[in-house]
Amino acid sequence: MGIHKTAMVAKSAEIDPSAIIGPNVIIEDGVIVQAGTKIMANAYICKGTEISEGTAIHMGAVIGHEPQDYGYKGEETLTKIGKNCIIREYVTIHRGSGEGTSTVIGDNNFIMCQVHLGHNCVTEESVIIASGALLAGHVLVEKGVFISGGTAFHQFCRVGRYAMIGGFTGVNKDVPPYVIVRGPSMIGGVNIVGLTRAGFSKDQIQNIRKAYKILYREDLNTEDALIRIKEELPADEAVDHFVSFIQGSKRGICKYSYSRSVFFE
Repeated sequence: MGIHKTAMVAKSAEIDPSAIIGPNVIIEDGVIVQAGTKIMANAYICKGTEISEGTAIHMGAVIGHEPQDYGYKGEETLTKIGKNCIIREYVTIHRGSGEGTSTVIGDNNFIMCQVHLGHNCVTEESVIIASGALLAGHVLVEKGVFISGGTAFHQFCRVGRYAMIGGFTGVNKDVPPYVIVRGPSMIGGVNIVGLTRAGFSKDQIQNIRKAYKILYREDLNTEDALIRIKEELPADEAVDHFVSFIQGSKRGICKYSYSRSVFFE
């Protein structure tokens, strides 16, 4: 099919011959579209966008437009979309704010309709973001995270590996790896189903659960809890990342909810 006759593609754009560009698509100067990519009708791909091989961008999506940031003054910034991503209808992804910065979508991301990813967001590989989720600027989402529909994230929040965010949740603190969050930044347990599906061993899951209980159930402050986790649990990459993620938090981490009416373990 190639490039549809109604598409508007800038002369300086680099479009692989195997890419499919649908009706009324607009592609601005300097865009790079790699092999096997499909961009469907009425999508708008703005300057400074790089789309890696095998990615599908659905109807009406806007990729790489100017950031919604008063500090942005027109400097050259980028939007980088990884391999084999699915970006559904009317998704908006804004490019970086700050000279030379980027908004980065990792490989194998599935971003459902009407999601917004603000400037300088980074999503690592195999992230799923359901319809209507809103991520403000500078949000980091680590690999394997599942974000349910209708969620909203404060700027500069971080979401750790394989966490699950429940629907209609507001997040204004960092979400530690491997946990479930529902409500206003409230923790409800370990994401056991997600960890099992991701191939974590029983021993790894058990160690994660022990680390979680020390942090959230032992009535310790965060620093003391992390010391106990390192002292009591065997060396393990998953637990090490749990600890290092929390140690690196600048916003503070989500708190534990004791409401059994909201969470069931």
